[in-house]
Amino acid sequence: MARILGYIASSLDGFIASPGDRLDWLERYEGMDLGAHDYNLFLGRIRTVVMGRGTYDFLARDPGSWPYPHHRVIVVTSGVINEPPGPLEVRHDIDALIAELRALDDGDVWMLGGGKLQMAFMERGGLDEIEIYVMPELLGGGSPLFPAAGVRLSPTLISAKTLDRGCVRLHYTLLSE
Repeated sequence: MARILGYIASSLDGFIASPGDRLDWLERYEGMDLGAHDYNLFLGRIRTVVMGRGTYDFLARDPGSWPYPHHRVIVVTSGVINEPPGPLEVRHDIDALIAELRALDDGDVWMLGGGKLQMAFMERGGLDEIEIYVMPELLGGGSPLFPAAGVRLSPTLISAKTLDRGCVRLHYTLLSE
């Protein structure tokens, strides 16, 4: 059974993008030493990448190559995606998608990107663990890490660790014991 994981960076004041969906604040931290928690090591454990339409559109606008050519990519949207930059599948029913992902046995699943889809998964018990990399930045606004959704959860802290350049890694499980 596949685990569904979150791996995301946030500002100290709880935003994943600054106003206008900009990530320039995060680019300042490229090349930082995350040791055993490095993005490429994490990505090596992942077989399936799931993202919402906003994250897909952000990635598709990038003039570079498609970042996930060796992964199964699923975009959750009710719209049509014309001429995708790489192979992908589209789903719209989140409950059915969670069941489908749980049945996978070829690697873990990464819930990539925005907080809206992550919250939709968390509301349904569909996110097993989340790693949050808190950067020492105050953005003052933007896209929140966890948009208000009316759901109350009590994740269990697995670990907290100070990393390079003042980054703090928080690792939680969302599975109920």
